Amino acid sequence: MKLPLVLCLAALTPFARAELTDEQKRVPLEVDSTDPKLAKIVLLAGSVSSKPGGHEYFAGCTILANALKQTKGVWPVMAAEGWPKDERIFNNARAVVVYTDGGPKLPFLEAARWEKMKSLVAKGTGLVMLHQAVEGPEDRSDEIQSWLGGVFKKDIGCRGHWDMSFDTFPQHAVTRGVTPFTAPGDGWLYNLHFSPKAVPVIAGQVPDKARSSADAKAHAGRAETIGWTYERADGGRSFAFTGADWHTNWKIEAQRRLVVNGILWSAKLEIPEGGAAVAFDPADIGKNWDTKPKPAPKPVSDGK
Repeated sequence: MKLPLVLCLAALTPFARAELTDEQKRVPLEVDSTDPKLAKIVLLAGSVSSKPGGHEYFAGCTILANALKQTKGVWPVMAAEGWPKDERIFNNARAVVVYTDGGPKLPFLEAARWEKMKSLVAKGTGLVMLHQAVEGPEDRSDEIQSWLGGVFKKDIGCRGHWDMSFDTFPQHAVTRGVTPFTAPGDGWLYNLHFSPKAVPVIAGQVPDKARSSADAKAHAGRAETIGWTYERADGGRSFAFTGADWHTNWKIEAQRRLVVNGILWSAKLEIPEGGAAVAFDPADIGKNWDTKPKPAPKPVSDGK
C-alpha cells in the first residue's frame, strides 16, 4: 500500500514545522532595504529541530539580527525554514548566514538552491555557517570546504555536549573585544577537514571521552578549533562557529560578539577595536522558541 505523499514527507522530517508560532509571526521576515547603501545580511533560520532549547535556529537568528542592527549601515534580513520564499532577497547581499541543520538536512541541497548558493559564493558574497550547518553531505563536502575553509565529515569529525572554556584568542578582527568565556553544556563539532588557509580564531580543550574517531584520539590534549575564518580564492570571506547549539548561551556577551564580528568580517565591514556592539535584553533569550514535539514516554517495565 502506498502512503500519501504528505505522510511520506512527514516520516522523513519528524520535526517539520506546522507553522510559525504567533510570537514568531510578529518577527519581520524577508523585508528588504530601500537603501542600496546599507549592507544587507541575510540570515537563514533552520526548521524545527532537536529538543526545546537546542537548535532554536529561529530564535537565535532574531538575537543575531537584533545585534547586527546595532552596527550603523547594516540591514539584517531573516528568512524562516532555511530558505527565503522570494530568492530576490539575496540580491546585493553582502553576506549570508546559515544557521540550520547540516549534512543531508542542509536546506539548499536541492539542485536549484545549490546553484543559487554557488552563484552567491562565486560573486564573493560572505558566507557564515553556524553549528550543524558546517557538516557537509558526503557527496558535497569538498565543495562546501572550498566555500567555508572547513567541513565536518564523519570519517574524522567528532561531536558532543560538554562545558567548554576559551581563555585566549589570536589577534584578528573577529576576536576584537572577545573576552574569555565558558559556554556550559553546548554542542560542539570539531576535528574537521580544514583548508590550509583557514585561520583558527577560537579553540579549546575537549574531554578525552569525546574523542570518538581514531584521528581525534591520536591528538589527545590538543586544543580543538571550533571557529575559524577563511579568505576564499574568489575574494569572498567565510566564517564558521560550531557551537551555538544550546540557545541560552546566546546570553554570553563574548559569544555574541565573536559571532557578530565574524558576520561583519565576512561582509567586509569594519569592526571597531572593541568589537561589535551586541547589547542584549535578557528577556529575549526566552522569545521566539519553536514549538517542538514532546519526547515519547519511556516504556514502563512490568518487572518480568
